[in-house]
Amino acid sequence: MGRPLKRRRVCALPINTCFFPEAVKDTPAVKISLEEYESVRLLDYEGMTQEEAARQMGVARTTVQSLYLTARKRIAGCLVEGRPLIIEGGNFELCDKCDQTCKLAEFRAQKGTNTMKIAVTYEDGQIFQHFGHTEQFKVYTVEDNAIKESHILSSNGRGHGALAVLLQEENVDTLICGGIGAGAKTALAEAKIAVYGGVQGEADAAVNDFIAGKLAYDPAVRCDHHEHTQGHSCGNHGCSGHGHVHQHEKEHDN
Repeated sequence: MGRPLKRRRVCALPINTCFFPEAVKDTPAVKISLEEYESVRLLDYEGMTQEEAARQMGVARTTVQSLYLTARKRIAGCLVEGRPLIIEGGNFELCDKCDQTCKLAEFRAQKGTNTMKIAVTYEDGQIFQHFGHTEQFKVYTVEDNAIKESHILSSNGRGHGALAVLLQEENVDTLICGGIGAGAKTALAEAKIAVYGGVQGEADAAVNDFIAGKLAYDPAVRCDHHEHTQGHSCGNHGCSGHGHVHQHEKEHDN
């Protein structure tokens, strides 16, 4: 008799478990399990690597890869064939924490402490909307789910790669920002700093929302303004998460 299959940890249940095509046809539904859904959520939505997703789910990297490929294939079938999609069942256990709260716990477990540091791109009390051009960060020390201290950290005009080093030297765990480019995301990932982009509004409110596990952010946010000519500022038209397409991108795609 074989060993029982290890349960896969799921940290966020889907908001909706059934999706139907606009033109409902008499076709059988495609089903994916909760752990298959979780693999797609972690890899595609949260942007984790397979190693990070495996650690989050408590399984081997090859298991995550298998779950992910199976789920993507079935989802593609739904889109191409116009079939309903149902998310149900599987061999999983629900994490006793959820999403951002779970990530907070992971950071603290890695650090062996209940203290973490959150940096926010900052200008006049608001979240500055372009990471690569920010002149300062507001850095918050959080202990036991409460802000204990905050201070302003100058960027001294550094580029996005150097900004990642600056935040790492400040022992920052998490960055909250508006727009951010792919190069900056890579540099921050290498510095083991979690990124929550596409956030707007007051910096203090955003940090409190993050601590409460209800921060509204866009994991797919992008901003390539650091590749444009000088004077093209994200802060002037809020590139974060609004689907703005620049002319050079259109030309490149044609």
